[in-house]
Amino acid sequence: MTVQTKAQNPATGIGFILLGMLAISVNDMLIKFLSGGYPLHQMVFTRSAIGIVFSLMIVQLEGGWRILRTRTPGLHLLRGLMVAIANMTFFAALAVLPLAEATAIFFVAPLMITLLSIPFLGEKVGPLRLGAVVVGFAGVVVMTRPWASGAERLAPVYVYLLPVLAALTYAINQILTRKLGVNSKASAMAVYIQLVFILVSLGFWSVAGDGRFAEDIRNESLVFLLRAWTWPEGNDVWLFAALGLNSAIIGYALSAAYRSADAATVAPFEYVGLPLAVLWGWAIWGDLPDTVVSIGILLILGAGLFVFLREQQRKRPLVSRRRVHRRY
Repeated sequence: MTVQTKAQNPATGIGFILLGMLAISVNDMLIKFLSGGYPLHQMVFTRSAIGIVFSLMIVQLEGGWRILRTRTPGLHLLRGLMVAIANMTFFAALAVLPLAEATAIFFVAPLMITLLSIPFLGEKVGPLRLGAVVVGFAGVVVMTRPWASGAERLAPVYVYLLPVLAALTYAINQILTRKLGVNSKASAMAVYIQLVFILVSLGFWSVAGDGRFAEDIRNESLVFLLRAWTWPEGNDVWLFAALGLNSAIIGYALSAAYRSADAATVAPFEYVGLPLAVLWGWAIWGDLPDTVVSIGILLILGAGLFVFLREQQRKRPLVSRRRVHRRY
């Protein structure tokens, strides 16, 4: 037997995803800005510890402590782990790559949502949309420049693959959000995410918080992951506080977006993050994409928008309005 989803509200979903993408762009900018002096797991812990306070306040507004109860804790844990992996891999790349490049590669995530909707949500995806997915991944190949020598790239190829892994785990997270959002409030789902972040970051701290594994390592991504915890200096305290507030906004906005509307409606608006990343990269670091990177960005952007426009033409949502049969 199938179970009907909650009523769709596209305008609400689009509004929340735009808010979420703005908050994510600010979050990425702040983390890259702070990456030279603090470890990633310290930032994750700080922003999640602050963010969960705001999320719990919203829980009270949406129904109180009872909405934190769930019949599917395993799936919520899996969702949280997917987000944690997505964050760790993306930000590890961000410590080395320009903001616009890392962000553009990550934006194959909506294309991966298209692919994952086939096995997980029972959606039929035609050859045109599959072709668009291939074009999007071609954009990633162009940006990684596998034909170039190491000196012609900003980082080794594996660093460029980190945002790809982040995109995959993020896409799995959003598929799970759509399934779990039928019975869970957005604020509760945000709290679950924050709890997983806190546990993962504390795990990193217990193993590598003193920085001993970062000694003699030259790879900037690994140093960012393994650097010793340091108390924020001067105005950095306020930047850490901003990360915490931003974390609450991101967690709630993304959960509410994919809970309120179909992935086909919401996902294309995530591309707003691309021009925002270019803007921050230019305004703060003076980085602008070169010709090759721009071609890759256009391929990824064009592929994602084609998938969206194709869906609008067919008047059929990418994600079924009915839940698939329970498999857990």
